[in-house]
Amino acid sequence: MSFDTAIVARSLPLLAQGAATTILLVAAALVIGSVLGVVACFGRMLRRGLFFWLCSTYVYVMRGIPEMLVMFWIYYCAPLVLDMRLSPVASAITAMSLYSGAALAEIFRAGIDAVPRGQTEAARALGIPELRIWAEIIVPQAFRITIPAILGVVTLVVKVSGLASTLSVGELVYQATIISGQSYRYFEMFTAVGIFYLIIIYPLSFMAQTYEHRLSRRTQ
Repeated sequence: MSFDTAIVARSLPLLAQGAATTILLVAAALVIGSVLGVVACFGRMLRRGLFFWLCSTYVYVMRGIPEMLVMFWIYYCAPLVLDMRLSPVASAITAMSLYSGAALAEIFRAGIDAVPRGQTEAARALGIPELRIWAEIIVPQAFRITIPAILGVVTLVVKVSGLASTLSVGELVYQATIISGQSYRYFEMFTAVGIFYLIIIYPLSFMAQTYEHRLSRRTQ
């Protein structure tokens, strides 16, 4: 089996366009997912009440259902409920946002719980306003603790973005599928896609591992 580098070179503009679309999907999903994650995190921390149960249900459902099923349900089934159809791009971003939001909610909650209670109790005893306690004590420490896990979610969302090709969103996998279907060079195209994903994902994984190693050394 020969590897035709010429077809890869000719396809680079389309693959680069698909990679750009992938990055835009991931960026939009992470921004929206971060907002959902913060809201769900604080809802889960209430421990009781209607809002707590709504946030808990959201987290458990999103973490228990396959990402592709969520994407398909939003695109094909939501119109039956909402009487409106989202575009393929909007459906993909919505599904990816819901998925990342549920994962980030648990990460944020774990980070907040990891902050020593003695610090917040001492700050409250000194009469420091609650908003300052969160802004200057809890959030900075929780964020530092959760950076590796957050980068892990970013990596997962990049991988999940490939499912958007099933809705004909012109991201990386979709472009490779179209090109390989026309040229019958599946080996070259999907090998190139794998390399593109490695270029995107490996730096994130490396940063997460490096930061986690430094964090473990500081806590020893």
